[in-house]
Amino acid sequence: MKFKIAHTNFNVMDMDKSVQFYKEALGLEEVRRVEPEDGSFILVFMGDGVTGHQVELTYLRDREEPYDLSDNEIHLALVVDDMDAAYQHHKEMGCICFENKDMGIYFIEDPDGYWIEIVPEKR
Repeated sequence: MKFKIAHTNFNVMDMDKSVQFYKEALGLEEVRRVEPEDGSFILVFMGDGVTGHQVELTYLRDREEPYDLSDNEIHLALVVDDMDAAYQHHKEMGCICFENKDMGIYFIEDPDGYWIEIVPEKR
């Protein structure tokens, strides 16, 4: 028996804002979208075009209060080939929320408060 990672889910309050953030901040593109006729939810799967792992953004129509992310210790990590350019881009976007210079990593925060770790490519 062998398992492989399919996707990571983040529930969002504003689908358009979230899709735009993931496109602008990380270069992810919409792979597919699920919208039932009753409009009760929207699923948008975002991919990097390289790996099969996707980020599933879930919007629930009847959700009114922001999601409780607790201590935000659960996060998504992405590897980048040009750490300096990524850092500058995210700094200009104003979405860097934590830096660990000793480890050479930093985190950005999406519109719903989820943290995303940015890791340099190992060479």
